[in-house]
Amino acid sequence: MSDPTPAPNPEAPKDPAPPKEAAAKAAPAAAKPAKPPAPEDAPFASFVPEQLIPALVQEIASYGGPEPRIRFEQGPMPVVGSDCWMLIGELPGERRFWLCFTEESINAAKTIAVAEAGASPSLLESFLIDEKKITLALLVSRLVQRLNGQKWLGPN
Repeated sequence: MSDPTPAPNPEAPKDPAPPKEAAAKAAPAAAKPAKPPAPEDAPFASFVPEQLIPALVQEIASYGGPEPRIRFEQGPMPVVGSDCWMLIGELPGERRFWLCFTEESINAAKTIAVAEAGASPSLLESFLIDEKKITLALLVSRLVQRLNGQKWLGPN
C-alpha cells in the first residue's frame, strides 16, 4: 500500500510568514510620526510662565469678570516662610491665592493658600498629593476647582 501524503514541493517556501507579519516587517518602525513633547516636559522655569499662567488666566476668565493677575516668583511660602516657587494670583475684590512648589518641578510637593481682601493667609493646604502624573490640564482644572469652591469665580 502506498503513502497517501503528497511529497513536499521543493520550490515552496519553507516557513511563509502570515500576511500581517510580512506587512509589519516591510514597514519600518520609524515610519510613525514622533509625538510632540508634552507641555509638562518643558523646563519648569519656562513651563509656568509660558504654559501654566496663560492657561489659568484663560480658564478663570471663562467664568466671567476681569482677568486675574498672576505672577510667578521664588520667595518665602505663605504661613511657614520656607523658600519655594509660587504662583501668586489676585482676583477681583482683592482675593489672593498662592500655589507653591517646594522644588523647581511641577512634580514637587505643592501647597495652596488663599486669603480674602485685607487678610493674610493663615492655612496651607496640600495640593494634588495623590496624583501620579501632573499635567497642565490637571493643574489648571484643580486650581480653578479650588478657587470656585471658595465661591470666588463666576456668579456663585
